Amino acid sequence: MTRIEERPMRAIILYDSRTTGGSTDRLIDSIGRELVESGAYVEKAKCRALADYSFVKEFDVVILGAPVYYLVVSSQLLGALVQSNLKKNLRGKKIALFLACGSPEPMALTFYLPQLKVHLVRNRILAEKIFAPHQMDDPETIGDFVEEIEEEYRKANKSRTRSTGIQWDDEALEILDQMPSIFSGKIRATMETYAQQNGITLITPAVLDEARSSPMGF
Repeated sequence: MTRIEERPMRAIILYDSRTTGGSTDRLIDSIGRELVESGAYVEKAKCRALADYSFVKEFDVVILGAPVYYLVVSSQLLGALVQSNLKKNLRGKKIALFLACGSPEPMALTFYLPQLKVHLVRNRILAEKIFAPHQMDDPETIGDFVEEIEEEYRKANKSRTRSTGIQWDDEALEILDQMPSIFSGKIRATMETYAQQNGITLITPAVLDEARSSPMGF
């Protein structure tokens, strides 16, 4: 699937909430509306620890969020990252994180958010936010979070298309994103040199395979 720069961002909000229509649900709806108003396509899905998350592959950005209960991020979201295929299907995806939490922000950033981030070390995190109770219905705070997601998403996409005009399709980018960061930059440069020399404008998994078997293979 080719990434087209002008295509609207496709985002999904994966969340956990113990109550229907409560403050967390309202926050999620507000985030979704802000994204839609900016031109994004948005869906939301409530997490279940043992669900099938293969549908996540269809989205550019995955927003993960949940409240904190008794010092632990709500269990269905954490359970999905540990017990289901969610983590597998998040490979190469851009992520945004938020927590709804009454604890002081420094504590939340130190003790609660890492409960999610430890499972996302290979992902690019566009934005992260701790929403205090009084911020969960605040349009300005929510708008700032959405604006950060959009801005970092644009930067990430811009950095993937260089002045050479060479582009990477989604599958090839996922392969690149799974490589250790210490190697991925060199591999990107090598691949784009290979593409230029061979008149290739779109790098796909097939092109990666061809390059591996070439004299300049990696």
